[in-house]
Amino acid sequence: MKKILFSAILLFAGQKGFMQDSERLDYIKRHKSLAIEEMERTGIPASIKLAQGILESNWGKSELAMRGNNHFGIKCGKDWNGKTMYRKDDDKDKRGRLIPSCFRVYSNVEDSYRAHSDFLLDPKKEYRYGHLFVLNATDYKKWAKGLKSSGYATSPTYATSLIHLIETYKLYEFDQPLWEDWASFKEKADWTILLNNEVQYTFSRDAETVRDLSKRVNIPARKIVAYNEHITYKDQVLGSNTMIYLQPKRGHYRGKQTFHTVTNHQTMFQISQQYGVSLKKLYDRNLLEVGMEPINGVQIKLRGWKVKERPAYTQSGYKIDPNPLKPTKNKTQKESEFRIIETQPQYAFPEAIQGNVNQNRKTPFNEN
Repeated sequence: MKKILFSAILLFAGQKGFMQDSERLDYIKRHKSLAIEEMERTGIPASIKLAQGILESNWGKSELAMRGNNHFGIKCGKDWNGKTMYRKDDDKDKRGRLIPSCFRVYSNVEDSYRAHSDFLLDPKKEYRYGHLFVLNATDYKKWAKGLKSSGYATSPTYATSLIHLIETYKLYEFDQPLWEDWASFKEKADWTILLNNEVQYTFSRDAETVRDLSKRVNIPARKIVAYNEHITYKDQVLGSNTMIYLQPKRGHYRGKQTFHTVTNHQTMFQISQQYGVSLKKLYDRNLLEVGMEPINGVQIKLRGWKVKERPAYTQSGYKIDPNPLKPTKNKTQKESEFRIIETQPQYAFPEAIQGNVNQNRKTPFNEN
């Protein structure tokens, strides 16, 4: 009788384990597409998003997930105007007693997954999470540790728990979708957000205008014009895969690198784009004026005080357009003050630049 009872217990335990594993695999199957789409839209690894959703929602079985479609434990915050629900978490009163915390309620799981991305990308939180978006999208270990160090969760084992889930269920495979699936993922994704110098940017599509891009990324066209020195008006047609900043570029480079060495006849604008640093600030820091471009081999300062000596330069084909007036369908539109416009290049090597420069020296633009 005892053997029969013991066998029954083992059978029940086995069936229970099988059911749990089946339910967990079902969660992954149902939500992997969402995670991949968000990875393509925002750069957050699909493995990390799935692991966080699993951990925070207990495989979709938590009260928050079942009643509020909240799979990431995101609290209301000051800016939330949607539905809410309350449950005890980690908020305490003045006496140190746990009190109910306010959590967001979403209409569906899809909104929860997108909100999680937007939460991490919120410009107000970039001082906490901005560093994550310069990591390789396939480096789930650094992402997991970065989330923990940024204070996303208070559990001391948060990072190791995420990594364990990713490796146990091979979630890392979703960080590298098969090539034949790539096109469908890109079609589903609204747009791709990337970070450079903690500034959001994207790439334009073929024959897309500023207004088209504005609708696609839900950012006013006037702001896109203001953030990008090479864009002068709202109906401007952007070239395919043009780098477009969606926030103001920084006044200085926030990485460890202080100088950039010019190669391949790079312009100040190209350097500005590469490092996410304001073109005007870059000119000022290096004692250059619009129309002056550094020659190959010189160093351009990206951060810190101004240089003491102006680097050797050539005369570029760019000039400032301080008051650009571009026609639209119905009216003339005045845009940003600091614009660059391309003219016919006339390269020269001024006689008096950089003090001891030999005026007979060949430049990258007068070599025969």
